[in-house]
Amino acid sequence: MKRELTVIQNNTCCLPAPEFTIGHDQAVEGATLLAAIADPTRLSMINMLSASSGAVCVCDITDRFSLGQPTISHHLRILREAGLISGDKRGKWVYYSIIPAKLREIQALLDKIFSQPALV
Repeated sequence: MKRELTVIQNNTCCLPAPEFTIGHDQAVEGATLLAAIADPTRLSMINMLSASSGAVCVCDITDRFSLGQPTISHHLRILREAGLISGDKRGKWVYYSIIPAKLREIQALLDKIFSQPALV
């Protein structure tokens, strides 16, 4: 006995995809910021600097990690170039501090991305 299948024609396979909540330029800029903190050492540095009430000497930052000074400098440079921290040379030491506006920018970006109804 042969069974026949009924084919139902539907021009769409599913609901249309939702619109983006961020633009291309915002995605590129956001990806740059997120890439800068997408490293355990740099994320820890951001955490330490954001918890501080003032600027932190590079000597204190270096003491907190089991990495050499050149590696610490490399990570700090990446964060500085991304605009997340600033450095102020005082004598032979550089004191680093967080740039709160950039952290708020990351937070606003993530809020826009994750504020879609399906995720709430």
